[in-house]
Amino acid sequence: MKPKSTNYGLGISIFKEEFSQEVFKEALKIAFSYDQAVMVEEFIPGDEYRFLIIGDQIEAVLKRVPANVIGDGVHSVSELVDEKNDDPLRGTDHLKPLEKILKGPEETLMLELHQMKWDDIPAKDQIIYLRENSNISTGGDSIDVTESMDDYYKELAIRAAKVADAKFCGVDIIVPPNPLDYEKAAIIELNFNPAIQMHAFPYQGERKMIGDRIIEYLFAE
Repeated sequence: MKPKSTNYGLGISIFKEEFSQEVFKEALKIAFSYDQAVMVEEFIPGDEYRFLIIGDQIEAVLKRVPANVIGDGVHSVSELVDEKNDDPLRGTDHLKPLEKILKGPEETLMLELHQMKWDDIPAKDQIIYLRENSNISTGGDSIDVTESMDDYYKELAIRAAKVADAKFCGVDIIVPPNPLDYEKAAIIELNFNPAIQMHAFPYQGERKMIGDRIIEYLFAE
């Protein structure tokens, strides 16, 4: 469930399994706080990847992991969020490559779905997800997987960009839990103004000099 016309993953609530009427109403309230109309879409399981295309080539592929913290058996969820937000790569208002994890209504609702509260102390190595949507702009992690990504999905992204006649494009694809189940993949979005800083300064993995590539493409002659 999400607002009709927002960006950056704002106001989105995702339910993978059963949920109560109270949780549903809270998700509606959150979505309507951003827009006068909301959308209800089918949930597609898998991991989300951003394919950055310049010209007709894949320049970078990022796995986008929803906002999360990893328990240490000592600190609360709230404290773990504060600690992760101390990373100098994280900031606000898209001034840094990564965004700080918030403690807003969407994150609180996500904790409630897993019967947790902000002052609960997760077990050591337990992963606690604060969001289901994987947008970097809502505190997600960016992991470069350009070299290891299956060529099938790279070709799929290029074909999608060509259909839209886009020469500079970010294609978002859900890759199923078994990546070889190609028919279960889904293109969920094409971005006409894709962020490039998350490729240049990923949370993990190799940096890509996307700014240089853009200049080379624009001034190829």
